[in-house]
Amino acid sequence: MSAPSTPEPIPGTPLPAPGSTDPAPSAARPSTPASSTPAEQTAPAATQPATSGIAHPAAGVAAIDITDLHKSFGDNEVLKGINLTVRPGEVVCIVGPSGSGKSTLLRSVNLLEEPTSGSIRIEGVDILDPEVEVDRIRTRIGMVFQQFNLFPHMSVLGNLTLAQRRVLGRSRTEAEQVARQQLDRVGLSDKVEAYPAHLSGGQQQRVAIARALAMNPDMMLFDEPTSALDPELVGEVLDVMQRLASTGMTMMVVTHEMGFAREVGDRLIFMDAGVIVEEGEPREVLSNPRHTRTQAFLSKVL
Repeated sequence: MSAPSTPEPIPGTPLPAPGSTDPAPSAARPSTPASSTPAEQTAPAATQPATSGIAHPAAGVAAIDITDLHKSFGDNEVLKGINLTVRPGEVVCIVGPSGSGKSTLLRSVNLLEEPTSGSIRIEGVDILDPEVEVDRIRTRIGMVFQQFNLFPHMSVLGNLTLAQRRVLGRSRTEAEQVARQQLDRVGLSDKVEAYPAHLSGGQQQRVAIARALAMNPDMMLFDEPTSALDPELVGEVLDVMQRLASTGMTMMVVTHEMGFAREVGDRLIFMDAGVIVEEGEPREVLSNPRHTRTQAFLSKVL
């Protein structure tokens, strides 16, 4: 399967100006040329993370805190007063029928959709506050989409180093070192020079996960990451996600993979018609749903 020609924005990267074909550099970093200089190529790896200038929250602060979130597209209200708190290190799986608002909720957390009203706090910072430098906060959030959204004209290594250099200001040497580490983490160390069109769907999605992890995020958002895959390729992506969860990464996962939700999730949320209908410990919700709408949905997917 080949990658789409128009990728989603790289989370944490401002959108390009209309008509532009080059991903725009982030306002959160000093202006630097897109191509490296010889000095940059030989620069030693930084001793501090590129995001070290961002203050991190005190102990006990929620990773994600959503209050009374509403989102409308014209007259269609897609999110109707969502309240949700995600603790650091928690894996929250979100399930529900198509059109229930799951993906819109996830995209709102990273401001790929601008909420109509409500509050979203990322590690204690209200990202809807116009005074907040939101692009810097968004560098803490990794996101993986249904489609792989790799740049087809770039190698795997190029896909993993672009945002590191544009957004985090890393040198080519450091960005490539991090990229290779993350590719090894997802089992693709031998695909560094490959192009997306030469990879399977499962491999492309693992590259997308590695690209997000290369930004050193505090949390990861997964929007149905296996829905575009052939059935035999789903397992390799879920295995990577399960290993990631075991490291303590905070994760919000929109999924139809009930087995993954049962085994890996700390909490399961069922959404329908823009509201959270039911939530709880995954095994309990899946085996003993309380709400009739949850029961009806699960009877069709389990």
